[in-house]
Amino acid sequence: MDVKAPAFPESISEGTVSEWHVKQGENAKRDDLLVDIETDKVVIEVFAPEDGVLTEIVKQEGETVLSEEIIGHFEAGASAISDSDPLPEVSEGLGEEDSPASPAARKLASESNVDIASVEGTGKGGRITKEDVVRTMSQPEKKDSPDQITSSGEEIAFSEPSPTEAAVDLNSDERVERRVAMTRMRATTAKRLVEAQHNAAMLTTFNEVDMSPVMALRKQYQEEFQAAHNGTRLGFMSFFVRAATESLKRFPAVNASIDGNDIVYHGYFDIGVAVSTDRGLVVPVVREADALSLAQIEDQINEYGQKARAGKLSLEELSGGTFTISNGGIFGSLMSTPILNAPQTGVLGMHKIQERPVVVDGEIVIRPMMYLALSYDHRLIDGREAVQFLVAIKGMIEDPARILLEL
Repeated sequence: MDVKAPAFPESISEGTVSEWHVKQGENAKRDDLLVDIETDKVVIEVFAPEDGVLTEIVKQEGETVLSEEIIGHFEAGASAISDSDPLPEVSEGLGEEDSPASPAARKLASESNVDIASVEGTGKGGRITKEDVVRTMSQPEKKDSPDQITSSGEEIAFSEPSPTEAAVDLNSDERVERRVAMTRMRATTAKRLVEAQHNAAMLTTFNEVDMSPVMALRKQYQEEFQAAHNGTRLGFMSFFVRAATESLKRFPAVNASIDGNDIVYHGYFDIGVAVSTDRGLVVPVVREADALSLAQIEDQINEYGQKARAGKLSLEELSGGTFTISNGGIFGSLMSTPILNAPQTGVLGMHKIQERPVVVDGEIVIRPMMYLALSYDHRLIDGREAVQFLVAIKGMIEDPARILLEL
């Protein structure tokens, strides 16, 4: 039977084969993960339809696939060579095609100048897998199989690069470089960020907020909150989501979007929360945030974070959104100008909490302060509205009772 790419939604035209988890000729149980397909927004998993063997890989890792395109062939009910089956004897004159190595392993070994004969196979019957080659490449002092040789003959060892960056030997005297392709997700993110800057009249307004009231509230009620909500911790993000939601009710233009010559005002509040992953930035959406409690918001954000790091977010969880919040403070950012997530007209940037001297009632005191940034589309939102929207968020964070009382 054919193994096909899933049907992509209209917003996704194509994908890229990211990784085959089952190699050609290997067994797979029903619902075993066969392959990951990376799209512009999310990694989609394709599973084995029945117990059987993956007889052929049509689309190799890195190749582009279209919606419902055939990417492999699967034989249900068949069995690959088991551990008890004898393997063919390997002679000195044995060719590459007769080697007990998967095609992906041979391809990676060839590209990385790794002698396939030096790789210890851990697959069934001693079969060499791609992971075996990667492990061999990462072992130090492999003088017989260097990753790269410079023009002077010196061996330069590279560690296996991540999808977004390449590692080089910084101790080498050579001016070495390594070029790796962008992942589809990062390339699409880059393209959309540039488009957002070109297609919107984007401005940013700033303010600062005293985090003392929220911090005191968390300290006072954290244990009781966790006990009442099955261990859920009370964080800062839920306060900002609720404060943003209440502010959006007062300033509907910030919750709107522009479609051609039309303004689309949304009667719901779906808040995107930016999450950084190894593959790039993703923005899962907290639906109907105005109807959720602080605990429910925290639970959903935590769940999204776990899914994002594991690459398990669905397209539905990443689609839509009327407003976005990005927290650069977790990386130590003191101030930044967040970029709009088109077609939205507003994005809130949170930053690092830092103790600073401020004047309160005529006296200089030390308070934990956070800079806030609101980037907005000036085609739809006036400066006055943007400033008042940010001031409303500031007021609710500095007096959290206003969130519950909707003041």
